[in-house]
Amino acid sequence: MENTCRVPKWVLVFCMVGFLCSGFIQCGVTYDKKAIVINGQRRILISGSIHYPRSTPDMWEDLISKAKDGGLDVIETYVFWNVHEPTEGNYNFEGRYDLVRFMKTIQKAGLYANLRIGPYVCAEWNFGGFPVWLKYVPGISFRTDNEPFKMHMERFTKKIVNLMKSENLFENQGGPIILSQIENEYGPQVKELGAPAYKYMTWAANMAVETDTGVPWVMCKEEDAPDPVINSCNGFYCDAFTPNRPYKPTLWTEAWSGWFTEFGGPIYQRPVQDLAFAVARFIQKGGSYFNYYMYHGGTNFGRSAGGPFLTTSYDYDAPLDEYGLIRQPKYGHLKELHRAIKLSERALVSADPTVTSLGSLQQAHVFSSETGDCAAFLANYDPKSAARVMFNNMHYNLPPWSISILPDCRNAVFNTAKVGVQTSQMEMQPSNAEIFSWETFNEDLSSLDDSSAFSAPGLLEQVNVTRDTTDYLWYTTSINVGSSESFLHGGKLPTLIVHSTGHALHIFVNGQLSGSAFGTRENRRITYNGDVNLRAGANTIALLSVAVGLPTSYTTRHFETWNTGILGPVALHGLDQGKWDLSWAKWTYQVGLKGEAMNLVSPTGISAVEWMQGSLIAQKQQPLTWHKAYFNAPDGDEPLALDMSSMGKGQVWINGQSLGRYWTAFASGNCNGCSYSGTFRPPKCQLGCGQPTQRWYASYGWL
Repeated sequence: MENTCRVPKWVLVFCMVGFLCSGFIQCGVTYDKKAIVINGQRRILISGSIHYPRSTPDMWEDLISKAKDGGLDVIETYVFWNVHEPTEGNYNFEGRYDLVRFMKTIQKAGLYANLRIGPYVCAEWNFGGFPVWLKYVPGISFRTDNEPFKMHMERFTKKIVNLMKSENLFENQGGPIILSQIENEYGPQVKELGAPAYKYMTWAANMAVETDTGVPWVMCKEEDAPDPVINSCNGFYCDAFTPNRPYKPTLWTEAWSGWFTEFGGPIYQRPVQDLAFAVARFIQKGGSYFNYYMYHGGTNFGRSAGGPFLTTSYDYDAPLDEYGLIRQPKYGHLKELHRAIKLSERALVSADPTVTSLGSLQQAHVFSSETGDCAAFLANYDPKSAARVMFNNMHYNLPPWSISILPDCRNAVFNTAKVGVQTSQMEMQPSNAEIFSWETFNEDLSSLDDSSAFSAPGLLEQVNVTRDTTDYLWYTTSINVGSSESFLHGGKLPTLIVHSTGHALHIFVNGQLSGSAFGTRENRRITYNGDVNLRAGANTIALLSVAVGLPTSYTTRHFETWNTGILGPVALHGLDQGKWDLSWAKWTYQVGLKGEAMNLVSPTGISAVEWMQGSLIAQKQQPLTWHKAYFNAPDGDEPLALDMSSMGKGQVWINGQSLGRYWTAFASGNCNGCSYSGTFRPPKCQLGCGQPTQRWYASYGWL
């Protein structure tokens, strides 16, 4: 039975493919001025960003299923170079980094994929997605006409393309990938750097096309993208965007559903009415592909958050929240929008719209096909007043700043400002998990580990020393104070002044915490100015510099040259001898904390030291303390989170898996709630001032 069925099945498939690809019907993925064309058919494509490293593999199927139920056709993701090639030539595609599994999960759901290879991604991801080792390639200069950079970028791009090809994941191989992206938001760099940037951008586009993926390539926010690469728009609104050639479709690769969060900053939200209005306005002006950034934001696990100061949460006010739960009304209202757009699809891809005035601030965009399909978008651009308009001899009521969609040019099935979905509010409830006891281990501050410490004159840049393997770097020096110093006999204590480009700084004098200083979102540089209690004879000054993510921004010129850590000056003031500049003293360097070196975060490494029984409350004020507790996993399969609001600043692990950095930094700003009244502006929609920017830390998947 099995053998007799095998041949007829193959013949049937072969004949079907032959029929679809024969004659004037073009197979594969192409484009024209109206839309992306898949197997000969123009498509209105609705997409959403879900980043595979920001969730766990066990979540992927559910996230993608919810995206499909929400009306999406496409899942869009960046490719994160630094997690796939953490050291040069050594690759990792396992666990949360299993890109092939993620693509096949998309394929299994019957959706398409847009693979944004970059490999610069920004994405509020550490170092913009670049591996830190790339910074130390001799002669390298990032993202410009630089041979070392182009060599490594081309090698990684081809690594990803060939991996996708080997698994038959491009559409012409039967896979889900219909679009790919090279570079990312490079337009500002071209304007700033001029000819070398333009030459690099052109090279990158040609290099990508020559990989012969069988699908179109995209460059977002790059108006000079050369043929056949399609330039596309990113932003809160893209209705004014037009591609750089009349024969290219109008694509929106990032429709921002909200905004990212920084420690010490408010929580940004975007009203769904405004997001729906922006999308409808884009479509009515001829747009044919739009992607929500993000559809599910997820979590910056470990030390993946860029910076400085980006939170562990990458919720982004997305339709699927950080835990993968449906956020209403955003999810449901957009689902209804997608339904209305799909009902209009045949008319939308057939012709350009005819625009007529319905009033001083009202318009109708009408799409008509030769086969009789008709769809209309009725827009009211007045941000304050509703309008009653006449269209096709019928009256329609349009709320302020709204668009109604009429898939048959008669019946309004959707209005962007009319939300018919009940609002849901996630509420954290205490679990039944009992924490049995707390144990603590204090970092030994009295001496350094001689086996890994080294000394050098002067102050060294932090990432040059740590290679970003840890947030922490110790700078330690010794000074001798004479017994005749006046401050030892009742005079004023001397003052230590430390200037740092790190993000946090702790001062220890003779093993005791003397003070701390923290950068801010507005100014990451730190100046510590405090009295220090020295003694006659030898004294040890230890400075612990803490990094909270490396720069990510595409607006940062040559960000590989940015410095982090204590670069001085460091000086003592108030001694009898006057100012004592320590900047060029002999400093001893220790990378990381001892608890990290002993792998205390691992379930198999927690017995490497003698843990002390004690109360977490009693211990939490001690500097550099590790806390450990055991608990049984709570019942049920609901998402779980840790409430870290009682803690200060540090990192947290469950069963050896890092949930990321935590920091009880309180949000400041102009938090005036989030209501919809006409056009949206991010600074006007902020929540959470006076509260910790992030209280809950996602722990799903690892219990």
